[in-house]
Amino acid sequence: MATTRSSAWLAGANPLAKLGAGIAITGVLLISVDWVSSTVALVLEIAVLPLAGLGARLLLRRGWPILVAALVGGYGTALLAPKTGEVLLSLGPILFTTGSVGSGIAIALRGLAIALPGIIVLASTDPTDLADALAQKLRLPHRFVLGALAAMRLVGLLVAEWQTLGMARRARGVGGEPGFFRGLKASLGQAMALLVQAIRRASRLAVTMEAKGFGAGERTWARVSSYGPRDAVVVGGGVLIAAASVAAAVVLGTWNPVFA
Repeated sequence: MATTRSSAWLAGANPLAKLGAGIAITGVLLISVDWVSSTVALVLEIAVLPLAGLGARLLLRRGWPILVAALVGGYGTALLAPKTGEVLLSLGPILFTTGSVGSGIAIALRGLAIALPGIIVLASTDPTDLADALAQKLRLPHRFVLGALAAMRLVGLLVAEWQTLGMARRARGVGGEPGFFRGLKASLGQAMALLVQAIRRASRLAVTMEAKGFGAGERTWARVSSYGPRDAVVVGGGVLIAAASVAAAVVLGTWNPVFA
């Protein structure tokens, strides 16, 4: 599947620089559970979104599963966390207090702040650039890198095939029956058909790549993966966001290391 290169500022940075910035932010957020550091990181990450060519509508379209997961995680934490502080809601076994709700909000914000850098990296990175960087800079085996690149290129094709299978099955009268369980059964059958097609395509692709010499000896690369001043700015920005998050939490007294 062909891809269009993004014109966003972050698209011109080396993928490894963007990964390094994301790891710096994620590492800081993983060692503390508090709402201040997560909120600071989340606000600064949102400010970076235009540099990745992401608007609010596109972000919601791509990241809504993460938003739902964060809300579910926050709700579960608020429901099961120790009940400290004033009681906010009491309905039988369901009890929410100021302490438990605060813990739930912290977990939800933390999940969003950890996931958002990954969305930014994926939105601003061409798969071929990422493969070049992994193979040339990290020296990963090119068989693994090229295989992963081929898989990423085929994701869009699988989406198109899912739609085609759905239309073909409905044309034959399969999958149009009303009812949740009938729809679920039809979806499972369609998923199995898609899996079979994916395995067949992967087998053909593997044979084709072997026939063209992929995996035989040393490789040359059409494009050289290099570092530049923009990459230093990206890494520095990631470190700055991480440092600002920690500093704000320490100053306000909410820093809560998980290992303490």
